[in-house]
Amino acid sequence: MKVHNVEMIMSAVRPEQYPTEGYPEFALAGRSNVGKSSFINKMIGRKSLARTSSKPGKTQTLNFYKIEEKLFFVDVPGYGYAKVSKTEKEKWGGMIEQYITSREELRAVVQIVDLRHPPTKDDCMMHDFLSHYNIPTIVIATKADKIPKGKWEKHKKIVRTTFNMEIHEPLILFSSEKGMGMDEAWREIESRM
Repeated sequence: MKVHNVEMIMSAVRPEQYPTEGYPEFALAGRSNVGKSSFINKMIGRKSLARTSSKPGKTQTLNFYKIEEKLFFVDVPGYGYAKVSKTEKEKWGGMIEQYITSREELRAVVQIVDLRHPPTKDDCMMHDFLSHYNIPTIVIATKADKIPKGKWEKHKKIVRTTFNMEIHEPLILFSSEKGMGMDEAWREIESRM
């Protein structure tokens, strides 16, 4: 998809604040600092619409990005090691769970993992949660450019095995530095609209 028009239209914490356009929505979930913002920026062809940060835990709301008057990317708070209080984490957890399990417009969750490392315990908990609720999931393994091409299959196998993925479930290697995997990711997203 060629992206010309995109805007971050709102941050929401409760269902009554969600957009009402009815466009298909794709939630982006991943560990804090895994490269979610870089993924969003690369996919929409912007340098810094989604704010990247060296401090994990920056995203604390559901951020809705309207793309081409056709769909929304929904950036959800990163899970994992964000330095926030336990009550704050529980609040986010509830907010994310409510959105993911009850939002009719949600077509799939794009789960972002770091290809260089096996999925973490938090990654696995998120993947199990999505499987439990039968939420369609597209796994994007970022930072593929940081691994020699000859080792990609080995690393993909680790992700598939750790997540217990079926062979038909999409796993896309991605590099926001090189733009690798963009077309494949858009194809996967558009096929679910």
